[in-house]
Amino acid sequence: MKHRNKDTYFLLNLGCAKNTVDAESMAALMAGAGMQGSADPRQAEVLIVNTCGFIAPAREESIQALQELAASKKPDQLLIAAGCLAQRYGYDLPAQVPALDGVIGTRRWMDIVDVIRRLRARQHPEPLYHLPEDAVTVGRDEHGVARVSVQGPSAYLKIADGCRRPCAFCAIPAIKGTAVSRPVDRILDEARFLRDQGVQELILIAQDSTDYGHDLGLKDGLAHLLEQLVAAVPDIPWLRIMYAYPGYVTQRLIDVMASHDQILPYLDIPLQHAHRDTLLRMRRPANVEWVHTTIATMRAALPDLAIRTTFIVGYPGETEEEFETLLNFVEEMRFDRVGCFAYSHEEGTPSADLPQPVEEDVKASRRDLLMSVQQPISLARNQSFVGRKLEVLVEGHAEATDEDGTPTGEMISLGRSYRDAPEIDGYVLVEGELPVGELVPVYVTGAMVYDLIATPQPEPQRIVIG
Repeated sequence: MKHRNKDTYFLLNLGCAKNTVDAESMAALMAGAGMQGSADPRQAEVLIVNTCGFIAPAREESIQALQELAASKKPDQLLIAAGCLAQRYGYDLPAQVPALDGVIGTRRWMDIVDVIRRLRARQHPEPLYHLPEDAVTVGRDEHGVARVSVQGPSAYLKIADGCRRPCAFCAIPAIKGTAVSRPVDRILDEARFLRDQGVQELILIAQDSTDYGHDLGLKDGLAHLLEQLVAAVPDIPWLRIMYAYPGYVTQRLIDVMASHDQILPYLDIPLQHAHRDTLLRMRRPANVEWVHTTIATMRAALPDLAIRTTFIVGYPGETEEEFETLLNFVEEMRFDRVGCFAYSHEEGTPSADLPQPVEEDVKASRRDLLMSVQQPISLARNQSFVGRKLEVLVEGHAEATDEDGTPTGEMISLGRSYRDAPEIDGYVLVEGELPVGELVPVYVTGAMVYDLIATPQPEPQRIVIG
């Protein structure tokens, strides 16, 4: 085995796109300090897992990753837990991962280089905890590092961190702290940087993008930011918004989206439920009529609008009547994409103390039933695009297979349309090998529940006269 360089690190990121941005920001800081990344943990001096702690399966995955690295860790290596799990359960982690050297939370990820230096200089083997109680969300104290993550032709840009919403089931405010918006000029500078890197799709992310600018004194802050971005980077073809909060999609935001083709007619708006009583127990906006009215307004202004939403089933106290209301709502609203999760008990959240828990098998059956209702809707929404031309952002190639999974020897291109956010939505499967990283017009020839099938746009026929 090669000798480990003192200034090398291995960084494993788990969880959502917001975590990915934090991981890449830490990597940029370490690179600025002269450290190099390694894809092989055996060759790295510093081993870091940027954990997810949102729900139980994510926590289990994070602990397993730490334990696997700990099992092969050598005496001259340092193992650090970062991210959401570290912020929430940092002082408890060494009991499950005894070889852990350091813990750094989500609110002070920007101190990663200092933590590494302190670990190198420590005189005792006890874990180092970097979880200052007075830390708030990172917001504007970012050591000048860009808050972006480039994923091929697409890039995530974090516009805010933390959350001030009171959702009873969610631990994010306890993990991240209250909402802190990043300055507009910093966001614009980073957007220009991404444009210069050739990015084709800029994805704005925050825990609640529609709350952007509240702490900066901006009214309709997200709409204001979008107008600034359209002016600053008119040559980035796609701008995508993620994670809108019910009740905060304003008329101005709708108007701005409708006025600029560059802003994709796509919105991820997690509604969580549709019965007023359930929403009240969740401490979520309970005006379901607002959902009907606003979505109708958006669809009128943006006829091709694609809406993704998520729901929680099996929330404490959810009755059959409440669940039936949710099913009827899903059938009526006809969303393009739906994610459904069985309620997960989260220690320390208000919902943890609610009576009338729903049995696990009931949660699972309700989740399956809701998705069985949504799937034909998703299929019908996809089928409505057959025969239409779409622009597709090509991400890669794969070998085609027949119905039983046998490779055919023919290649297809994997792309996404405006209706498909990375990682969570479907693909457009296009015949042949199209150039990766480019936006290409295609004709849709078929539809499945989650994906579309397409063929490259044929060259226009030339008609010679005379």
